[in-house]
Amino acid sequence: HVQLVESGGGSMQAGGSLRLSCRDSGHFPDVAWFRQAPGKAREGVAALRTKSGFTEYADSVKGRFTISKDSGENAVTLQMTSLESNDSAVYYCAADQQSIAMGWLLVGSSYKLWGQRTQVTVS
Repeated sequence: HVQLVESGGGSMQAGGSLRLSCRDSGHFPDVAWFRQAPGKAREGVAALRTKSGFTEYADSVKGRFTISKDSGENAVTLQMTSLESNDSAVYYCAADQQSIAMGWLLVGSSYKLWGQRTQVTVS
């Protein structure tokens, strides 16, 4: 039974930073972070092809968020800086055992494995 576990969420003031981690995900070919704010649709935030290092970001987080692989921990992390109130949401990591086609990395239906969630609140 494969399970993804997120950690690192919490509360932060605007302008601050948080680092999310998705444990036991670094061996999957593609890993992504999604978020969902109350009353809003789920949004793909960042995706990583773990072998090539290719990354893709939503326009709303470009230049502020960085997705990367922590090989020592077999985890994929999301470093979030210059946080804004609009970043407040529940965050999920997602992965799949099959490589995902280009153009679909930030689409939720591309992934079969999901973490439980971690809350990020920016005030």
